[in-house]
Amino acid sequence: MFVLILNELLETVPAYARDIKLNLPSFLSQTELTEQQTWGTIVASAMATRNDDFILPGKMRLDIFRRKRWRRRRVAATIMGMNNIYYRFLHLSSNEKYQTIPARQRMNIPRPHGVDAVDFELWRTAVSAINGCGACVDSHEKTLREKGVCEESILAAVRIASVIQWLGERPARRAGDGFSGARGVAALDR
Repeated sequence: MFVLILNELLETVPAYARDIKLNLPSFLSQTELTEQQTWGTIVASAMATRNDDFILPGKMRLDIFRRKRWRRRRVAATIMGMNNIYYRFLHLSSNEKYQTIPARQRMNIPRPHGVDAVDFELWRTAVSAINGCGACVDSHEKTLREKGVCEESILAAVRIASVIQWLGERPARRAGDGFSGARGVAALDR
């Protein structure tokens, strides 16, 4: 089902983004990730674009995300969205006082999320890469390596995130631009 949706989505990609069309299929068939890690990275990355409906339209999206295992992928994106902003600020600010002040952010979900810890860390790393938080990327990448995950697997998740980020944030998909679907993309491509 997801492959069909992604293939339909790729058909709307304009000629100038040919590399997106070429990369996504090869990124989805990377042997460094399990199927759960691959699709979890797609879902978490799609949510991180703040336009996750591009990947699963309408009722199909609701039916799939009602299933517990798909909600968990969304949890990674939700938590990292909050953390990435906070820790990116701490990293970018030269005021060292901020480092001494407690975060006071509730994070009850990361521990009892019910999926493999490595998978969850991969999704958090991908979302942190999309959100541009160097501190979070560094922290999650280090945790993954401590858990025995090789650099090739970590980069496999980030590769997927890079393409999903473009698909979710491309200009034709932004609200209020007057374009939608393949017709809108074709108009922008002229």
